Amino acid sequence: MALQDIKDRISLAEEKARRVAGSTQLIAVSKVQPNERVQTILEQGHRVFGENRVQEAAGKWPAFREQFEGIDLHLIGPLQTNKARQAMELAQSIHTLDRAKLAKTFARLAQEIGNCPDLYIQVNTGAEPQKAGVLPADADAFVAEAIAMDLPVRGLMCIPPVDEDPALHFAMLGKIAARNGLTGLSMGMSGDFETAVALGATHVRVGSAIFGDRVPPGG
Repeated sequence: MALQDIKDRISLAEEKARRVAGSTQLIAVSKVQPNERVQTILEQGHRVFGENRVQEAAGKWPAFREQFEGIDLHLIGPLQTNKARQAMELAQSIHTLDRAKLAKTFARLAQEIGNCPDLYIQVNTGAEPQKAGVLPADADAFVAEAIAMDLPVRGLMCIPPVDEDPALHFAMLGKIAARNGLTGLSMGMSGDFETAVALGATHVRVGSAIFGDRVPPGG
């Protein structure tokens, strides 16, 4: 069973790193996966899932919530400000806070709605122009700015460059989090989650290794 295999590998990585057992949460990334595959994972007892697009999440998770209790949904894709309200109503955590405009939108909506999902600030550790996220040099100031808005900033998130050693980026993210008093580290995907666990990840985002290859719409 792929899900159990990933959980076993996370447990082993925690043990090797002398971390507390169960301190890394597995986010099963269900984006662009058929509902049947997602249902199979739900039936195996897993409840923590990740989606990239608000629209896809809105079409999938309300129905699953009627069938299964305790679903913990994380939004892990780039978020437009005009989708912020819908994102806040759907998800328990949002991992892609990456700019002041979005932070201000969250703060305003939190006042209106009366609550706010847990937030993770995305850091562009590789300073890649095509990738979202605050630059490492700007991260401290942005963390302070978001916290000053009374936003529930729980930690940081990164997606390392594909052609670089992810350990360097995970270590960098950990240092930024530590000096800002943040404990959450959303880092590590199917190909490098064990390295992320060794470097303190509290959340790893694994999709294809659990579900198999993605199925594109209409595919």
